[in-house]
Amino acid sequence: MSTTLTPSLMFIGKASEAVDLYTSIFDDAELVRVDRYDASNPEMEGQIMQAELRLQNQTLLFTDSPDVHSFSFTPSVSFFVRCESVEEVDRIFTALSEGGAVMMPLDAYPFSERFGWCNDRFGVSWQVSLT
Repeated sequence: MSTTLTPSLMFIGKASEAVDLYTSIFDDAELVRVDRYDASNPEMEGQIMQAELRLQNQTLLFTDSPDVHSFSFTPSVSFFVRCESVEEVDRIFTALSEGGAVMMPLDAYPFSERFGWCNDRFGVSWQVSLT
């Protein structure tokens, strides 16, 4: 028996936008599966019940919640992206931070020659670093 640990991201009507954004940013992104709500749930019809995306050999799950919640994402949990070039760091960070919030701007830090930390426009936290 194999156990896996898979991050699951819950959105309020924005899961499809998030999947589209992440597949446009990460070169090896692969949309493995998308299950959408059907007409049996007219308020949610067409929204993502569950989508599975592969990024950098990591599976991420996405869902649109049928309920509006008072909580969202928090920067205390973030995705850490290790890049092989400064250009890749800059490209990925710039795309992720567009419409979001920069918490640590792209710069040299004691722990990395090139690093930036942001929340994307959905509130998902990303740390992007040169390896």
